[in-house]
Amino acid sequence: MVKATLPVVQAHGEAITGCFYPRMFKAHPELLNIFNRGNQANGAQKAALAASVVAYAEHLLGTSDLPWEPILERIAQKHVSLGISAPQYTIVGRHLMAAIGEVLGDAVTPEVAAAWDEVYWLFACELIAREARLYTEAGIAEGQSIWREWRIENRTEETREVVSFTLVPADGGTVPTFTPGQYVSVAVDLDGDRGQQIRQYSLSGRPDADHWRITVKRVRGIDGAPDGVVSTFLHERVQVGDTLRLSPPCGEVSVVAGEGPLLLVSAGIGLTPAMAALEHLAVTEPERPVVLVHADRAGTAHAMRNDLPRLQEQLPNLRMRLWYEDVTDSQLLGLKAEVASGLVDPEQIPVNPDAHVHLCGPVPFMTTVRGGLLRRGVPRERIAYEVFGPGMLRDERV
Repeated sequence: MVKATLPVVQAHGEAITGCFYPRMFKAHPELLNIFNRGNQANGAQKAALAASVVAYAEHLLGTSDLPWEPILERIAQKHVSLGISAPQYTIVGRHLMAAIGEVLGDAVTPEVAAAWDEVYWLFACELIAREARLYTEAGIAEGQSIWREWRIENRTEETREVVSFTLVPADGGTVPTFTPGQYVSVAVDLDGDRGQQIRQYSLSGRPDADHWRITVKRVRGIDGAPDGVVSTFLHERVQVGDTLRLSPPCGEVSVVAGEGPLLLVSAGIGLTPAMAALEHLAVTEPERPVVLVHADRAGTAHAMRNDLPRLQEQLPNLRMRLWYEDVTDSQLLGLKAEVASGLVDPEQIPVNPDAHVHLCGPVPFMTTVRGGLLRRGVPRERIAYEVFGPGMLRDERV
């Protein structure tokens, strides 16, 4: 039944999820405090939900060559960073099935409804089980809040659009370690009726330090879209001494996975996981060969660039290749780096045949770079990537 109806569900996937979210929020307005309202407004969230449900159905049918486990892990990690609980899956299932019936109408016979209800609950049970393990590993008991108060100890203006916050536990307790590549959710209370909003930011400092660091780019609205409300709040309102609510570290991608040479490729604010990796390696594996490739609009837009001379001293086998669209200000004091003009050329990226690769940046950037590296013979299993936001880098056959 699922195989017969999958093409119809796939064709109407975003219409179904577009119907689902308003239904659910009308019945449960408290859930607006969990979901990213920006991704609701621009359609990214409904597209991601539709894609994940279809991907799971294809996984059950054996008709997809996309690896399922990475998708499941990514969703589970994100849910844990938001504090999603098992009872909330009942709410989602009820309104999702109602939305399917509303969009597809008489095509949803009792048999079709039962088949897709089973698909949903198989999917939900896999997520619930994985998320339960992640909560246990983080030391969070069932029913316990994931949120912890952290105090801003330092604020660094990295560029005109990027600021870093150094945070310590407000309760004076221990600082959990993390894996380079992981992120935390930050919950803020906005003015008026906007309520709580949550965003995820990569940890950009060193694991096992006595503090955490997050680095936040201010999101500017483009083509009539509004500015990012949380990034604007953090830039304009949060100062040293203030507190923020943070989740435990989450995220499935390790930047420092594997052994031997490492290639880090980033663009814009996507450099944050790479910086955590360099800080980690400077202490744990200072002799490891590392190539850092970074793309930015200009040298003045390159956040945390002032940390790089110190890291070059600590990592003698660190090589840097930078691409700036505007190279007029590319002379970075004390930095030994090859600087090129324009966009990253995958053919010009220094690649060790034994290197593990980590990509982070806009999806079109990662798709271009990943495709170029695959054509140059880098095995796909050696290329990890981090997607900021609800989307997935879908084309595994680049």
